[in-house]
Amino acid sequence: SMSASAATETKAASEIVVYSSRGEALIKPILDRFTTATGIQYRLVSDSGEALNAKLKAEGSASPADVLLTVDAGNLWQASQAGLLAKTPSKTLEKNVPGAYRDPNGEWYGLSLRARTIFFNPKKVKATELSTYEDLADPKWKGRLCMRTAKKVYTQSLVAMLIAQHGEKKAEQIVKGWMANLATDVFPDDTKMLEAINAGQCDIAVANTYYFARLLKKTPDASIAVFWPNQKDRGVHVNVSGGAVVKTSKHPKEATKLLEWLSSSEAQKEFAGSNMEYPVDAKMEIDPLLTSWGPFKKDLSPLAKAGSLQPAAVKLMDRAGYR
Repeated sequence: SMSASAATETKAASEIVVYSSRGEALIKPILDRFTTATGIQYRLVSDSGEALNAKLKAEGSASPADVLLTVDAGNLWQASQAGLLAKTPSKTLEKNVPGAYRDPNGEWYGLSLRARTIFFNPKKVKATELSTYEDLADPKWKGRLCMRTAKKVYTQSLVAMLIAQHGEKKAEQIVKGWMANLATDVFPDDTKMLEAINAGQCDIAVANTYYFARLLKKTPDASIAVFWPNQKDRGVHVNVSGGAVVKTSKHPKEATKLLEWLSSSEAQKEFAGSNMEYPVDAKMEIDPLLTSWGPFKKDLSPLAKAGSLQPAAVKLMDRAGYR
């Protein structure tokens, strides 16, 4: 018979440690299905994206982590810059995840899409008055705009994409225009900001789509509508929640298998749907609530670029008085 230590070895090889910033209630049922499908057990460690990156840095090569699941290309790019991620070439992931939504070197892959788009109060604003993110800097919106804090990675990615599109000088003018149009202080979270639209505190705001889906479940008759900007040019700013194999993983094969499985049509419906996000592959099924908002053209600029411009975006917002 196997010695006790050999038996432990075998067990250890089929258990992976997943560091995740995705809500535990969202990710646990999906990981359970992965275990059922593959026999690979998992241990889940949940924290914010920033905290998990810091933890991986502190643990170094002693880290037990095999997989990092986190939100926003900004967080994934930071982990990549810090040398925390393994290059994970995979035909399956390359087939399932469009090029714009993964790292060009194969260090991370997007697994669901969230659109950061414009929301408005239809009692105060006509959809025909809206057009682009850039237009929100127009003085006609003075005292009518609400924005999320600059401290949040979602905001940093949005501004990074403006820099990618327009260069720093023009991007800074746009951001200053936004600041000049604020109805009130920036918001710590998207939910409170959307509630402020409903309460008449602001007429328009920029937020992630899934917060709107959550709010509609609670307040179905909220006076808030969705608008897809920049449809005549680059499209709506999207970002990802994504995954990567940790560089020091002891089980890279099983870790890769998890990412591949999460990108498969079998898992996508639940992975994206549980958080009211869009699947990473446009051909896959979308939640009916999201379908009801209509189709939109997505920005296909590579998100890796948003990551690399993040430091510049942070400095730019500071100069523009965006806190």
